[in-house]
Amino acid sequence: MPAANKPVEVKVGATAPRKGARRREDIPPEILRQMNRGEIEARTLAEWLAMDFGELWQHVVPEHSHRANELRTGGVKERMNTGARLLLETHGEKAIGRFGGHGSDTVRQWAALAVGLVPELPLTRRLELIRPFADDAHPGVREMAWMGLRTCVIAELDKALVLLAAWSHEASPNLRRFASEITRPKGVWCPPIPELRKHPELGEPILEPLRSDASRYVQNSVANWLNDVGKSAPWWVMRLCRRWSKESPTRETAYITKRGQRNL
Repeated sequence: MPAANKPVEVKVGATAPRKGARRREDIPPEILRQMNRGEIEARTLAEWLAMDFGELWQHVVPEHSHRANELRTGGVKERMNTGARLLLETHGEKAIGRFGGHGSDTVRQWAALAVGLVPELPLTRRLELIRPFADDAHPGVREMAWMGLRTCVIAELDKALVLLAAWSHEASPNLRRFASEITRPKGVWCPPIPELRKHPELGEPILEPLRSDASRYVQNSVANWLNDVGKSAPWWVMRLCRRWSKESPTRETAYITKRGQRNL
């Protein structure tokens, strides 16, 4: 989902980027209409929350428009999961590819969430399918990418940690950040990973390559990873930060270690 009312740098068709509304009442009716038709992306959290997912469904999947009301009940998280479920029920696994390149960020979020809902899919295949969403230009899609695969990672944690360690070396900061964010021990809006809260050293193969990452986007994720286990394993956090500071005396590492220990 979009970061809290922070403008998302996306293009509206072939036109210049627009500035998103920070309050629901400031959203122009035409902009809301275009978002509900899947013609443009939401630029802020306020815009995204103002959308009618049912109307969006009717325009995106008109052949199944009779199911639109299913997207109008429950909280926003429930409605997003409903969108993903409906894509799979109406189009099967092919929905991920068919709707993964849609112009609406919300539709791409449904497709990203669908990756985690496909039954009996190997984790390697799920990670393969989630890559374009994890590297999407829209931050809302990137968030749904890791959130949708979180339970799958928890279910096969040992295997996931090995596979995701390779993502820490990716050229794209979005993919590097995905590896860190999806394995955060406490996490945000998602179930925790008790094994990593008790044994955070299991996550070191993912964190080590990122200790002096050039991207602030990645730095914040790594720092938050450390902060997540500040209460359950404070000595591990302090020892790791001392070692990193000694072995990697860079401004990037200093930022990560300071932020990672902010609540100790």
